[in-house]
This record gives sequence, C-alpha cells and structure tokens, in this order.
Amino acid sequence: MTSTNDTTLQAAGCVLWRRSPMDGELEICLVHRPKYDDWSHPKGKLKRGEDALAGAHREVLEETGYTATAGAVLPTVRYLANGRPKQVRYWAAEAGEGGFTPNDEVDRILWLPPTAARNRLTQPRDRTLVDALLTSLHLA
Repeated sequence: MTSTNDTTLQAAGCVLWRRSPMDGELEICLVHRPKYDDWSHPKGKLKRGEDALAGAHREVLEETGYTATAGAVLPTVRYLANGRPKQVRYWAAEAGEGGFTPNDEVDRILWLPPTAARNRLTQPRDRTLVDALLTSLHLA
C-alpha cells in the first residue's frame, strides 16, 4: 500500500503582503500565470527533500522577485491537480526587497487591496487565504 506522501503532490507558497507605498494600506500580491491564465498566490511544488517553508520562500522569490519574511501559518489547501491530490502549505509573508521581472512562469503581478485581491483570484479556494491573512494580521 502506498502512503499519501508518495502520491500527494507537495507544494508551498505565501500570501505575500506589504503596506502600500502610496497610502500605507495593506496590499496583497497576486501572480498571473500565462500557462493557466489565472491569478493566484505565489506557490509551487517542493523539490525533493525541501522544507516546506524554504520552498515557499523560494517560490515567492522566483515568481515575484521579492524576498519575504514569513509570519503566521495559514490554512493548508488540498485539491486535485490533473487527477492527483495536491497539498499546498501557506504562510503569511511580508514582502521585503526586490522587484518583479516577467518570466515564462509568471508574466504579471498585481498589488491589490484585500477585497480587490479576493475578487481577482481565479480559484475560490484561494480566496479563503485572504481572510486567513487578515485574521493573522488582526485586521479581520
């Protein structure tokens, strides 16, 4: 019998946030992936033996160009991807230094207020992470 770890795709990501340089209000970073034409939080599959938090930091940097300081653990999201179970562990993460450069995987990012971010996200399962972020920052 196969254990779930052998068959479940393991991934990690962050709900990346910052204070707006314009007005100091909270903004959430969303990434646009042209392959799927969707808007989501930065995330990706873990490399073999990679720690989930290390993978989340790597994916944020690869997809957004920003470093991140992880905060609260957010809910783990589970769903089927191409018929295979996938588990994505998430953290709240404050954006640090960096800047976005378009690439093959992510061609655009947006920094949006929480309500606009929730509305722009393609998958409903990603919207609950916005609420979890606000709760973790004591803004909900």
